[in-house]
Amino acid sequence: MQTATYDPLYLFIDGCWLDAGLRDTAAVVNPATHAVLGRLPLANLSDLDRALRAAGQAFTVWRRTAPAERARILKAGAELMRERSEHIATLMTLEEGKPLAESRDEVLRAADYFEWFAEEARRIDGRVVPANRPGVLQLVKREPIGPVAAFTPWNFPAITPARKLSAALAAGCSVIIKPGEESPATALALARALDDAGLPKGVLQVVFGRPDEVSAHLIASPVIRKVAFTGSMPVGRLLAGRAAAGVKPITLELGGHGPVLVFEDADLEAAAVGGAANRFRGTGQICISSTRFLVQRKVYQQFTERFVAATRALVVGDGLDAATQVGPLANARQLDKMTSLVEDAVLQGARLLTGGHRIDGPGYFFAPTVLADVPLSARIMHEEPFGPIAVLLPFDGLEDALEEANRLPYGLSAYAFTTNARTAIDVADRLEAGMIGVNQYRIVATELPFGGIKESGIGSEGGAEGIHHYLVNKFVSQA
Repeated sequence: MQTATYDPLYLFIDGCWLDAGLRDTAAVVNPATHAVLGRLPLANLSDLDRALRAAGQAFTVWRRTAPAERARILKAGAELMRERSEHIATLMTLEEGKPLAESRDEVLRAADYFEWFAEEARRIDGRVVPANRPGVLQLVKREPIGPVAAFTPWNFPAITPARKLSAALAAGCSVIIKPGEESPATALALARALDDAGLPKGVLQVVFGRPDEVSAHLIASPVIRKVAFTGSMPVGRLLAGRAAAGVKPITLELGGHGPVLVFEDADLEAAAVGGAANRFRGTGQICISSTRFLVQRKVYQQFTERFVAATRALVVGDGLDAATQVGPLANARQLDKMTSLVEDAVLQGARLLTGGHRIDGPGYFFAPTVLADVPLSARIMHEEPFGPIAVLLPFDGLEDALEEANRLPYGLSAYAFTTNARTAIDVADRLEAGMIGVNQYRIVATELPFGGIKESGIGSEGGAEGIHHYLVNKFVSQA
């Protein structure tokens, strides 16, 4: 296992890197060892007001910056992220816990978003609309909406901030972002790359603090014109209400409880072995993760055996160890939640096939867990587990599978495995989710929209669609 160092922690406001000073601080803990990595400065109200002033002032400059120049800076930032990817990935593994290979991949994909939206900045266009009277020129222009308040969680500390920052900055918006306090160094490293690439002072601020206090203060400010949030449903509802009070648009990427429909004609090896890898990647702390495996009864036992064997073969450990495939949970709260969900499911009649317990020693480790035949009365059939627990259930026909898959208010991701083209078309048409994978689990790409429907969110990030939320229409009629 390699040794690694952790970066000092700051606030980044108006182009200045601000250390703790007299501010309150919070400990950042390595979830694999319980070691304190550093002390994170928490913004006070004066800091937040300074960030708002800077964002407001910088917006007047950045919005007038030529799209080609915005693109140049974002591309330069992306290149620095790639050059520094090993260091940033190590920071991520130290503070978030995921295996180093996953961290490396995440940093490179975060850089890809900045490069993608750098090009989108050059493609912001409008249209000329023929007038119904002579001598009149009618134009529809697309302009940046204004300063953005963005809030991101701890589980993907590079790619989730990248989706928001790249699109907003490409559109010409200034941004105040509050990443997750559990994994701050990763987001700060992205900001450092953008700063070193020449992003003008004040266009980007990175703040940390008490989440409710920070969100309430920023969203209420008249400076902020747009809100973007990734996180839980309850917090998403709260922030949506605060944004609505100021008639401010909000983009929400919330929770999921991804169903996987495995039909009797499917490639069971791909569905089961790939499903276990997908479910326990990121220790299950992924909103688009496959959670409920609905398997046609004829192949249910075969699938279960393969899935359990693949789960038991996974190596759990510190993410800095090259052999590790599943890291720790983020914190003690997650450990307690996993224990409670498993105990409740078993009490309700579920079969525990493997795992179901904490792993002794330092760190927030929980054994990858498989529950079979879980009744609807169990909490896990209604709550997003956001941890290393998979649920297996049999179904008889297509209608039964779709009824269970669409039962919950979640609508983020869904998956289906079948070799029947008609079945594939039917499930793609009828699954209620913003993202659907057929015969594969990898459904995220820079050039494609990322987002859910129902209570899993509003709007999409990534792809050509991702920049639209940071632009407004202006109609000009000139005689």
